Amino acid sequence: MRVMVVGAGIVGCSTAYALQRQGYQVTLLDAQVEVGRMSSYANGAQLSYSYVEPLASDATLRALPGLLLAKDSALKFSPRWDTQQWAWGIQFLAACTRSQAQNGTRQLLELAALSRRTLESWMEEEHWSIDFARNGKLVLCRDEATLRRQEAQVALQAKLGSSQEVLNAKQCAEREPALSHIANSFAGGIWTESECVANPYLLCQQLANSFVERGGKLALGQKVTAFERQANRVQAVHTEQGSLPCDAVVIAAGVASPRLGAMLGMKLPIYPIKGYSITVPVINAEKLARCSITDLGLKTVFAPLGQHLRVAAAAEIVGEDLHIDPKRIAQMLHAVNELFPGACDLSAPQTWAGLRPATPNSLPIIGQAGGWASNAWANAGQGALGLTLAAGSAARLASAL
Repeated sequence: MRVMVVGAGIVGCSTAYALQRQGYQVTLLDAQVEVGRMSSYANGAQLSYSYVEPLASDATLRALPGLLLAKDSALKFSPRWDTQQWAWGIQFLAACTRSQAQNGTRQLLELAALSRRTLESWMEEEHWSIDFARNGKLVLCRDEATLRRQEAQVALQAKLGSSQEVLNAKQCAEREPALSHIANSFAGGIWTESECVANPYLLCQQLANSFVERGGKLALGQKVTAFERQANRVQAVHTEQGSLPCDAVVIAAGVASPRLGAMLGMKLPIYPIKGYSITVPVINAEKLARCSITDLGLKTVFAPLGQHLRVAAAAEIVGEDLHIDPKRIAQMLHAVNELFPGACDLSAPQTWAGLRPATPNSLPIIGQAGGWASNAWANAGQGALGLTLAAGSAARLASAL
């Protein structure tokens, strides 16, 4: 069977590789001239297998007014004359219930566990160089209320198989001595020993290389213009460079998935949530945390990647605007200097903005998603967990095809 995978980010690359392993004839198609150049390029780099709480929850709903009104808030919402934005927003608010958040946590943990097993089996076989480290993750809580809420989430996840520890401020500093100077700034934290980091761009490249070595084909720099229909099946994908025949098509194009899916009659409830990152060189490793850090107060993540530190923050619902706001960059630089003074060279950060393809309930869409084409599938909507869930999503899609 000839399968066309549309989208060469982390989810698309993983999907193409997984399908090629199963013996399909796979072509990986993308409008970009290189794999991993969009939302997978410089995201937060955390493989967060045990910390998957959906964004839509009763706690988020309670905090929403304060987040929207607070000065320098990590969350920004810019209303637009966009029916998709408002439809997504209404569905998001409807998903902000405790029962849906708990159900979402269960489903995401199951998918994350599959993703861990799948990616690590691939890495063991392929020996990829992707700045991978199993260095654990510490989630910092700045106040007691946040810590109590995280304790409840840990208790829920423990019933579902996750192993995590609740630490007080002193224990956090003992776990990560680089945080000793600000131990009085937080109430405690959640430690997860099994969490990992990896460079998403390097992983995309390595997946694509292994995919091609196994006989897969790349069709990069080709924008999809139409899908050729025969009865209720896709028989070819038309691009600006020509026509590519296929027996099945998988839409795995991140925030572009709703537009592409609409050509097939799919209605994919995915909307972009913009995030930012900086990458800075490490100049004094002794002053930097050895593990990955998530500061819930600053809504910022810190991931050591080889000789660099990746810092990611913000959630902006502003459409597909990729403008880099200097204020966001300044906030992240300030956060690095606050937590790890003297650890990194902050003089010339590599800056980036990307769009997370988010569903209202934070659950990705994997499988057939309606429409007129019986041989069309979707693998999209992983949101902020794209890196974490990519391998598992690919494995699940490959099993369903």
